[in-house]
Amino acid sequence: MSQRNVLLLTGAVALGALWLRAHRGRVAASPRPLADLDERRPLDVLIIGAGLSGIGAARHLLAKNPGRTFEILEARHAIGGTWDLFRYPGVRSDSDVFTLGYSFKPWTGRKSIADGPDIRQYIQDAADEAGITRRIRFGHQVKAATWSSNENLWTVTSEVHDAQGQRRTVTRQAKFLFLCSGYYSYEEGHRPEFPNEAAFQGPIVHPQFWPADLDYGGQRVVVIGSGATAVTLVPALTDRAAHVTMLQRSPSYVAVRPLVDDVAVNLQRWAPASVAHGLTRWKNILTSLFYYQVARKKPELFQKSLLQTAQEHLGERFNAADFTPSYKPWDQRVCAVPDGDLFRVIHDGKASVVTGTIHGFTPRGIRLSSGEEIPADIIVTATGLKLNVLGDIHFNVDGQPLDVPRSLVYKGMMLSGVPNFAYAFGYTNASWTLKAELTADYVCRLLNFMEKRGYARVCPQADPAVEEQPLLNFSSGYVTRSMAALPKQGSKQPWQVYQNYLLDKYTLQVAPLDDGTLKFSAQ
Repeated sequence: MSQRNVLLLTGAVALGALWLRAHRGRVAASPRPLADLDERRPLDVLIIGAGLSGIGAARHLLAKNPGRTFEILEARHAIGGTWDLFRYPGVRSDSDVFTLGYSFKPWTGRKSIADGPDIRQYIQDAADEAGITRRIRFGHQVKAATWSSNENLWTVTSEVHDAQGQRRTVTRQAKFLFLCSGYYSYEEGHRPEFPNEAAFQGPIVHPQFWPADLDYGGQRVVVIGSGATAVTLVPALTDRAAHVTMLQRSPSYVAVRPLVDDVAVNLQRWAPASVAHGLTRWKNILTSLFYYQVARKKPELFQKSLLQTAQEHLGERFNAADFTPSYKPWDQRVCAVPDGDLFRVIHDGKASVVTGTIHGFTPRGIRLSSGEEIPADIIVTATGLKLNVLGDIHFNVDGQPLDVPRSLVYKGMMLSGVPNFAYAFGYTNASWTLKAELTADYVCRLLNFMEKRGYARVCPQADPAVEEQPLLNFSSGYVTRSMAALPKQGSKQPWQVYQNYLLDKYTLQVAPLDDGTLKFSAQ
């Protein structure tokens, strides 16, 4: 083990001890089945979404708010969210699975960058083990949520899709609404129209809706894009395709990550699963924070290191222009390639990278503005996600439609002027689940605080002196395309949105709840 890993492990052990102390004795209670709940009686908490965030929120409620009634509304007919939706070849995490996974459920697999089906099963197991699955109402697509201060209740309207394709509208009431539906549309991806698309004689596929019967064996495949999906697809497709070309308008930063974490494997050998998971999780949190700080404070150094690594893997096929973006590291997300698999298939001639702009499609491929034509039998448009705002739900507070862009975000999880509401929104520079779990923990803490003091309502009150700022300091396309529709963060605490787990851990788990910004009411 290297000196660097020893130092990291030492720090992780100390922090892990705190983690173990905080989690000792946590046992998920067994909830009552749906049939035992009176649907006419309001729930204590209604969770929207049964992906990583929603299942995690339910587990936190069981552990920290035993006896509180809750349900989960899920638009699809399966658990898993992103990890059930995405079925393209090679789909995998772009964060290490020890931080992408839950703090309360050890990841016992060997891979640190995990495959999509394994993550989906992990979420399913987490729900089944705690009896959460029977508390999920599948096929419930939430359309509207209305708050009444007279009743101190949310009324949530869903469109229900049954197995026979029939639709009906149902409502459910709850005292607290917890939105865990993710950040992008499941119904459509970002799909720009390219000139002369109709001329192309082969299939054009978006990864979000990958056809199960698509046969790319022996085919020439062009993947348009350079983000996390593209760098995942390209090496995965080379197992059967004749050749794969990654066509990018502009490059992304690409970092090599280990497919297997040797420290984690060693810990799993000699420590109990929960201990090994907790220590590895903290090691990865601290390592990620360290490298992020280096990237932001010393961007030239960070960029140079990434390019040197790419050159070492690619050899004579290295072209710096293909891996040198015009923006600074972490202005957009850095793409992770486990064990350099993208570089390996390029080095071996199975794939190639072309940087240029598209002039138009041709019957047999894509013509670039330079005049070069890239031959293709199949074109994959890995062109990104379409952001949705608050699950595309129409919110109404006491008869007034919620003006989301005029709302301020409180502690990265609540909205000014919106009572008894929280939403899970993860990090752009680290694992989504890290922030989602902190948010769930805060909600549980807040609910217990309110119950103890007899409060029925809580609402963040915006300070007129706070200057509005963009919600995210992030230049990825899916963010910039939707910036005008997003809520804002503020110029000072507690309206600032951190991209730092340690700061959020203090803010959400330690700092006082009654901070003068939250307005509590008994009626």
